[in-house]
Amino acid sequence: MIYFDNAATSWPKPEEVYKEVEKTLRNCGNPGRGGHKMALGAGRVIFGARQEIGSLFNIKNPMRLVLTSNTTEALNIALKGVLKEGDHVITSSMEHNSIIRPLMTLKQKGIEVTIVKANGEGKIDPEDIKKAIATNTKMIAITHASNVTGTIMPIEEIGNIAREMNLIFLVDAAQTAGVLPIDVEKQNIDLLAFAGHKGLYGPQGTGGLYVREGIEILPLEEGGTGSKSESMYQPDLMPDKLESGTPNTPGIAGLKEGVKFVKSVGVDSIRRQEEKLTKILIEGLKEIKGVKIYGPQRVEERVGVVSVTLQDKDVGEISYILDKDFNIATRSGLHCAPLAHSTIGTLRTGTVRFGIGYFNTEEEVEKAIKAIEIISQKTF
Repeated sequence: MIYFDNAATSWPKPEEVYKEVEKTLRNCGNPGRGGHKMALGAGRVIFGARQEIGSLFNIKNPMRLVLTSNTTEALNIALKGVLKEGDHVITSSMEHNSIIRPLMTLKQKGIEVTIVKANGEGKIDPEDIKKAIATNTKMIAITHASNVTGTIMPIEEIGNIAREMNLIFLVDAAQTAGVLPIDVEKQNIDLLAFAGHKGLYGPQGTGGLYVREGIEILPLEEGGTGSKSESMYQPDLMPDKLESGTPNTPGIAGLKEGVKFVKSVGVDSIRRQEEKLTKILIEGLKEIKGVKIYGPQRVEERVGVVSVTLQDKDVGEISYILDKDFNIATRSGLHCAPLAHSTIGTLRTGTVRFGIGYFNTEEEVEKAIKAIEIISQKTF
């Protein structure tokens, strides 16, 4: 399989990830739920993962990292745990439904929501964010890069605005963790939600949320934490406050190894590889009659997410033919981001999305270009 669906989940994983998941499955107990060797060993795995992730994002205190099952859970904790009736939040028209749907629920409960519109390439002007700030604004919630167009958002500039105006800054790094440099201090990020199974090369069912010291956040759920068990109330210490129930220890063990892989290769090296392949793909597709490429044309302004349409051909059919006839995996449709598709004019049609990853090759990209060229000449 030629795999270009890395924007949904990365594949393959580094070999160390597979090995660590199996090893942990065979040897781990329940972390924090006992004093025997297997439980203690599992606890060390969890803490080791926090340390690895923390150092990648320049998080000083690993106990401010909440381990979740995915980015969606992390975003729900952040949005629903911070915003209260009467608050105002600013977001963008390029957001995934994992931000938009919780905000629409919160809107029904008295939270005001402003959606700042991006331009046709999916770019956000920080000045438009600044103009949207009101007296009751509490948070700015923005994706780091679009999962539809790959557009990289100016989060450092927006982070400076948030700091200047004393607002909480939430960043959705589902598409950028492990792919672009992230520094919560330099970029003034108060809440960072990220996927474990994409650019960090962990298993599915892993993700996390960084919560800056001083941010008041209510838990999304309460229950057993392995701490303060004598109390009937949720403990207030982090990360236990936001982590109830048995964690996905084997998945977190795999995530730890995925992060170690990213650090050993280097985020800059990963970025250069993906930029190179993205440039080859875009330049090749540009030469095919009828292909329309969405998002920034300069690869420096986007991650390795490339959405296209092909004349009046159905995007689902194109993706199906790529899979069936060429053994190429892509994703067609609206990618759980209808507002983004509305912004770029593809809400009715959707797009075919290529998600480039570190393990893709130039030969695979050339085969994808050739496949689209062949499909462009078909009638269906």
